[in-house]
Amino acid sequence: MRVLLTGSAGFIGFHVAKVLLARGDEVVGLDNFNPYYDPKLKEDRTAQLVGNKKFILIRGDIMDRETVARAMKGCDRVCHLAALAGVRYAFDHPDEYIDINIRGFFNVLEEVRLQKVAGLIYASSSSVYGGNTKMPLAETDRTDDQLSLYGMNKKDNELMAHVYHSLYGTSVTGLRFFTVYGPWGRPDMALFEFTDEILHDRSMDIFGNGKMQRDFTYIDDIVDGIIASIDKNYPEEVFNLGCGKTEELMDYVAAIEKACGKTAKKAFLPMQPGDVVRTEADITKAKKMLGFSPKTQIKDGVPKFVEWYREYYNL
Repeated sequence: MRVLLTGSAGFIGFHVAKVLLARGDEVVGLDNFNPYYDPKLKEDRTAQLVGNKKFILIRGDIMDRETVARAMKGCDRVCHLAALAGVRYAFDHPDEYIDINIRGFFNVLEEVRLQKVAGLIYASSSSVYGGNTKMPLAETDRTDDQLSLYGMNKKDNELMAHVYHSLYGTSVTGLRFFTVYGPWGRPDMALFEFTDEILHDRSMDIFGNGKMQRDFTYIDDIVDGIIASIDKNYPEEVFNLGCGKTEELMDYVAAIEKACGKTAKKAFLPMQPGDVVRTEADITKAKKMLGFSPKTQIKDGVPKFVEWYREYYNL
C-alpha cells in the first residue's frame, strides 16, 4: 500500500513508518518538525527513514490544506498521528491545540473525503475518558466528562470522524492510546524525564503524591495495533490500545531506578489539573477484532528505553 503518515517524525509515527517500510509499503511522511520539544530528536528519527527508497518526506503542516492534498495524492490509507500532544502544555497554549488538533484534523478528514481514500486511521487518546472512574475503561463507556483541553480535542476528532462516516461513508478507525513509552520517546513524558533526572542526579517531581496508576503500553505493542487497524480498515470503529494492566506509578519509578542502577531523589507533589488518578484499558474489543495482543511489561520495556537513552546521549 501507499500510506500517508502524518507526524512521521514523532515518537509513534517514526516506529509505525519503520514497520510499514520493513514490510514493503510506501510511506509518505508529513511532518512540520514542530519545536514543542527538541526538533533534533525528530530529525534523528527521520534520518533513519530517508535512506529507504519507499519513503517520501514532506516537510509541511497539516494546517496547510494544499500541502495535505499534495501529500495524500495516490494514497491507499491515511494514518493520522500528527497532533499537539500532552495535557499540561495546553494550559498555556490553548489556541495551538484548537488550531492543530481540530482544524488540522478537519483538513486531513476533508481531503480523505475529497480524494476518496479507502481508509483513515487516526490517533485518539485515553484522555477522552476524562473523569470516568469505572475500571477498566471500555469503548462503550461515557466520554462526556472531559478534564483537559487535549482530551476534548481527541473527543472532537472522534465525533468529526463519526459524522464523516455517517454522511459520506468515510472509513474511519480511532485508536485510544494508553500511556505509550519506549525508545525514541517524547522528552515531555514521565519515562524520559525520570530517566534524565536520575542519571543527572536531579530530583524528580512525582505528582499525585505517587498514588497514580497507569496502563503503560510499550511502543512495539502500540505499533502492532496501528498496523492491524490499517490492514483491517473497518468502516467505523474506535479501539482501546493499552497493555490491559494497571501499574502503580511508584512501581514504574522503581523499574526506572533499577534500569539506571541508581536511586532517585524524589519530590512528592499533589495532582496536577487535568490529570486522572488511574487508567486501565479494557482491550477485549481490540483483541477480538484486531488480534491485538500486547506482550511487553514494564520490567522488560523500561530497560530498553534506558539502554536507548544512554546510547543516544552518550552516557
